[in-house]
Amino acid sequence: MKPLTPSTLLALALTVAPVTAFAQSTPPGPAAASTTAGDVLFDSRLRYEGVNQDGLDDATAVTLRARLGWQSPDWSGFRLLVEGEGVVALVDDYNDTIHGPARYPVVADPEGVELNRLQLTWTGLPETEVVLGRQRIILGNARFVGNVGFRQNEQTFDAVKVTTRALKPVTVTYVWIDRVHRIFGDDSPVGEWNSDSHLINVDIPTPMGRLTTYGYLLDFANAPAQSSSTWGARLEGSHALSPDWSALYAVDYARQSEYGANPANFDLDYGLISAGLKHGPLTGTLAVERLDGNGTQAFQTPLATLHAFQGWADIFLNTPRDGLRDVSATVSYAIAHPPVGRSATLAASWRDIRDADGANRYGRELDLTGRLVLDPRRAIEIKAARFDGAQVAFADRTKVWVAMDYRF
Repeated sequence: MKPLTPSTLLALALTVAPVTAFAQSTPPGPAAASTTAGDVLFDSRLRYEGVNQDGLDDATAVTLRARLGWQSPDWSGFRLLVEGEGVVALVDDYNDTIHGPARYPVVADPEGVELNRLQLTWTGLPETEVVLGRQRIILGNARFVGNVGFRQNEQTFDAVKVTTRALKPVTVTYVWIDRVHRIFGDDSPVGEWNSDSHLINVDIPTPMGRLTTYGYLLDFANAPAQSSSTWGARLEGSHALSPDWSALYAVDYARQSEYGANPANFDLDYGLISAGLKHGPLTGTLAVERLDGNGTQAFQTPLATLHAFQGWADIFLNTPRDGLRDVSATVSYAIAHPPVGRSATLAASWRDIRDADGANRYGRELDLTGRLVLDPRRAIEIKAARFDGAQVAFADRTKVWVAMDYRF
């Protein structure tokens, strides 16, 4: 365990104090969207993560993440944003992916201080936004491209992003990525990927829901095995069955092949079918997601917010070479007026995960979460994941998180 120095104690106090003070005073409202001096940006998260994994010592991580930045006022269609990020481990009995120790399970929250975002936004063309520099990019549901916001050090990109709604009602997004700043930080040998990647998204509203067609051409000079081209389409929507009930549905298909620096030769499929019902605050969904594998190569999504898919225990951040089939059931309930705070959400999901053909089970997982929003600035979240592995390669493990967020 790391000693609690005066600086870490001060940082902890600055984060915890706003959270614990909510019951004693009326919190101020959210910050104004823009001022003549620009906007100060701040968000922080204090989190406990405990991991019990077969074959390893129990891991305990207490980490504090803080981001501080500034966004300029509008200058003739230009806005500048700069933001730094720091992560400190108050308790570091875990494998942070850089320094180990190997006897502990991985908690991918290494310490570090770095530039998180430095971007210039231009809105000089009608219905168009151009963002240049280090930025946060989330496309759709982050299944293929996201910021991995669950981890303390988020993923950002040195990129040019152009989004236009000039072709109404169609929205077109194009991104060129020069470098990927991954969650492992600047001190990690895999913390950055040199990139010459192109992302294309086209969103089209239809009577059946939102249709998104996409193409992701990923080329990483120092991670050639993760280079690929992926083309696909997703349809997502809802349909009112009665004044109280709605049907939810999503269908997604993609084809992935080698691209750029990747020396392999493959053509692999991705598919998703999801159906659900919503009744007031209660929502339930059933889904089947399949990522193909040929025994050597599997369908991969290296830029995704992977924690949100295939279970929160994070067993399948890389798709096994025989692929993966994930059958899941999820129930969530939104509480509009909890006894404390402004809103709350409870959710549970169960999943059965096998190889792509369904012949071999990898394991089963149960995920539970509760999130309480105290006010526009403060929130508390509790999560748990229990994975029961069916093969030696996928060890049993239990993970628990308790987090407090504060922002302005």
